[in-house]
Amino acid sequence: MIKVAVMGGIGSGKSFIAKLFKYPVFNADEEVKLIYKKDRKCFINLKKKLPKLIKSFPVKKSDLIKAINNDKKNLAKISSVVHPLVRKKMEIFLKKNKTRKMIILDIPLLIENKLNNKGDVLVFINTRKSKVVSRLKKRKNYNVNILKELKKNQYTLLKKRKLANYIIDNNYPPNIMKLKIQKLKHKIFNERNNS
Repeated sequence: MIKVAVMGGIGSGKSFIAKLFKYPVFNADEEVKLIYKKDRKCFINLKKKLPKLIKSFPVKKSDLIKAINNDKKNLAKISSVVHPLVRKKMEIFLKKNKTRKMIILDIPLLIENKLNNKGDVLVFINTRKSKVVSRLKKRKNYNVNILKELKKNQYTLLKKRKLANYIIDNNYPPNIMKLKIQKLKHKIFNERNNS
């Protein structure tokens, strides 16, 4: 099984690119949403760490945003509860798809949380800043301060770019991006089969 991890900044289009591979995708952001919605244990642990700020189940994104705005250290507290749960979900996903030729990891903090292995294929998504900003403004919970805090948690884009095996320019219409990803897929399979 080839593990392909898509990397890039917030709003670079990682999830869009991940889907274009047409293989099973592990989307960490989606998993986190489900954890907040369905995992009572997660809620109890968050409530223990942030008793004044996390009040009800399912956990509301607005409460988490308020907690991070209140005190920057709260992001680390939230992460300490949520990240191990995401890691567990990823392990289940990998087991379930172990017979697939390829799987895609869409995990914003993949490198930071050391979730990648030596043999993984790292694909960096390069997107124009203007495109990223317009994309982010369309999001429901768009909040400049929160984005700044999350960015501090992510490796600089330059570092990620250097670590990448491939760089994809995500500045073209969807139909062109589809073709670009198809080509990249073939390239990855060829290189793996010939190595």
